[in-house]
Amino acid sequence: MTGGTMRIGMVGLGRMGAYMVRRLIEDGHECVAYDKSVQAVQAAAAVGAIGVSSPADLIARLPAPRAVWIMVPAAAVDTVIAQLRPLLARGDMLVDGGNSHYSDDIRRADELRGGGIHYLDVGTSGGVLGLEQGYCLMVGGEKETFDRLEPIFATLSPGGRIPAATGEARTAADTAPMGYMYCGPSGAGHFVKMVHNGIEYGVMAAYAEGLSVLQSADVGLRGRETDAETTPLEHPRLFQYRFDIAAITEVWRHGSIISSRLLDLTARALAADPALASFSGRVSDSGEGRWTVQAAIEMGVPAHVLSAALYARFASRGKGEYADKVLSAMRLAFGGHGERKG
Repeated sequence: MTGGTMRIGMVGLGRMGAYMVRRLIEDGHECVAYDKSVQAVQAAAAVGAIGVSSPADLIARLPAPRAVWIMVPAAAVDTVIAQLRPLLARGDMLVDGGNSHYSDDIRRADELRGGGIHYLDVGTSGGVLGLEQGYCLMVGGEKETFDRLEPIFATLSPGGRIPAATGEARTAADTAPMGYMYCGPSGAGHFVKMVHNGIEYGVMAAYAEGLSVLQSADVGLRGRETDAETTPLEHPRLFQYRFDIAAITEVWRHGSIISSRLLDLTARALAADPALASFSGRVSDSGEGRWTVQAAIEMGVPAHVLSAALYARFASRGKGEYADKVLSAMRLAFGGHGERKG
């Protein structure tokens, strides 16, 4: 396959969907864009997309065999497919680029296959930076469908092009350096993305905990209570550092072995708000981290770091408050240890 431009439908014009439309248009592809938000459709039309007001209008604007990319929350994918399915014909292609559970992909592919509709699950990483830097794409489903849509994947990826033809069928090793790859049969793309996000949880937690240690390194300069309820600081002289955390994250970005895009974003946030006063510390999880841990449990694979990072997110949302109260109640009951305030 040598590339070429295509017309593709995009359902879902949130932050990533809208930026993907822009990246595709800038590379010469045509996009038919639909979203429940009229304003989102108008914004897509303003950058060159063909804005439509209904799924039926979207399908009518696409040449057969049609290609439709669904970029909506995982919980809404089945609803969107139910809207599109009566409008589709044999040979049409659906792509779920969100964060669905891979077991749902296997089910959907089986259900759609009976009507001759091809389904790909595409794990998509890149966030709001993808417009400029491209998206990392992990694709599951039929290899033939992947090949047909490769010009779309190539444009969206950081590489921005299809690798040069060698006379042989391209493999994952050929396209992976470009930022996209065929991972395997249905569910494979989202399985890989699921683990990707589980790793993301762990890496983020490591940065957060390390910076927290640095932020507390001046504990030896602070006054501490001297009572039975407070563990004494044995060597205050060893903890009298007041670090510039923003500067440390910046220096780590240059030449450090732990430099990364996540560190870049952390440094940017700290430069804008050194005390992170605008954040509450409540961290959500959209599902992929817990799915990774669940899969590890079912397969019997140890995942200590990923599990701890997931539980840390639960704790950030107050999910550990009751357990903490139980601990306080037990300490009071067996030792008369009252709670300290503050």
